[in-house]
Amino acid sequence: MSREIKILSPTAILGYGFPEKSWRKGLQENPDFIAVDGGSIDPGPFYLGSGKSFTDRSGVKRDLRYILKGAVEKEIPVIIGTAGGSGANSHLKWCQEIVEEIACEENLQFDLALIESQIEKEKVRQWFREERILKNNDLPLSDEELEKCERIVAQMGVEPFIGALEKGAQVILAGRAYDPAVFAAYPIWKGYDPGLSLHLGKILECAAIAADPGSGRDAMLGILGPDYFQVEPLDPQRRCTPTSVAAHTLYEKKDPIHLPGPGGELNLEETTFKAVNDRRVEVRGSRFVETPQYILKLEGAKKIGYRTISIAGVRDPIMIKEMETIIKEVREAVKDNFVGQINPEEYYLLFRTYGKNGVMGDLEPKEFSGYELGLVIDVVAPKQEQADTLCSFARSTMLHYGYEGRISTAGNLAFPYSPSDFSGGPVYEFNLHHLVKIDKPEKSFPVKIIRGFDGREKLG
Repeated sequence: MSREIKILSPTAILGYGFPEKSWRKGLQENPDFIAVDGGSIDPGPFYLGSGKSFTDRSGVKRDLRYILKGAVEKEIPVIIGTAGGSGANSHLKWCQEIVEEIACEENLQFDLALIESQIEKEKVRQWFREERILKNNDLPLSDEELEKCERIVAQMGVEPFIGALEKGAQVILAGRAYDPAVFAAYPIWKGYDPGLSLHLGKILECAAIAADPGSGRDAMLGILGPDYFQVEPLDPQRRCTPTSVAAHTLYEKKDPIHLPGPGGELNLEETTFKAVNDRRVEVRGSRFVETPQYILKLEGAKKIGYRTISIAGVRDPIMIKEMETIIKEVREAVKDNFVGQINPEEYYLLFRTYGKNGVMGDLEPKEFSGYELGLVIDVVAPKQEQADTLCSFARSTMLHYGYEGRISTAGNLAFPYSPSDFSGGPVYEFNLHHLVKIDKPEKSFPVKIIRGFDGREKLG
């Protein structure tokens, strides 16, 4: 292991894009493989619940065209995790179809591996009955809740990727994955230190976000040695510093020292960050500590109703001052108007007041002082027609609400759009965010290999 491994991370999420100049420079570095994360739960539960991708198809195809052509040209592997944004079977198939199109259009041929991460409900029920699923006080679990899940995925670790590499796959397209695993699997397979490999993966998963200035749509190069790794952005206008790399290490983590993942945790007690030059940082001392029991994270989403929203602006200082009272009384008016028609416990009516506390709500630490508010009326109800009705009534009630001191008679709200109300369709929420104890991770993630894949044989 005296030789260094080079890893090219083109973009933070497949479909976010990257400058062609950075991509070309990355290929000139002769990387050992290309890896990219295809998704996240950051955009919320809708995409897992609906089975749709939150990344644009044309954007994903653009990125994949560069990646697949470059990998075939260099005869190196490509590893893609959380395909289609959420990694369920529908997302994997969506991304697979794009790979098929590109292979046909560009006359590419390679050995393709498909790794599913969607878990059948009956399997999860079995784990639940066997008390393998760890308790989550924020999300009580039951058979009824499991039945409501539209889709369930598990975050795979490095094992399924290593299995695909051992079988000779050049392009690996996988479902939901632990983000660093996409980058760490190849070097761990080659015998490199798991702690350094996973920590490097933690940095590369978001590509140049760990640089200064950071960007999710620019490329980063990772270099892994026997007892260190280095990272450097491929755009000369960016640079990595010990602060930028250390800061990204803490990204999305509640504990700065112990970073849990499938099968163990990344321990950073002895980690050091050192500038190699003005653009490259070297990291040492990161360790991976296996847990006695292998643990995976499960994610599931259920449909809770349908949404309608209305967007308006408020400019009257008197109304702004009395806004909390007005909102309370409009809520009561909506409730009273539909007594016997719509159960108030079956819908929610939310007023977001941007400019005051629309983002942080009651957690906003600053005292409000402004001259205008952006108002979003948000309704979720069991049926779309009910959400439309409730939003329409709340909007019209607030539009003509007669508060004390009111001067205007034409209306209180300024609407930037006509129509003023927008039907948002189905709404989902996460109802499964639990850890599960398993015995053999590779059994939960089947690997399918297609030899000599060129896109002409549709895989179904």
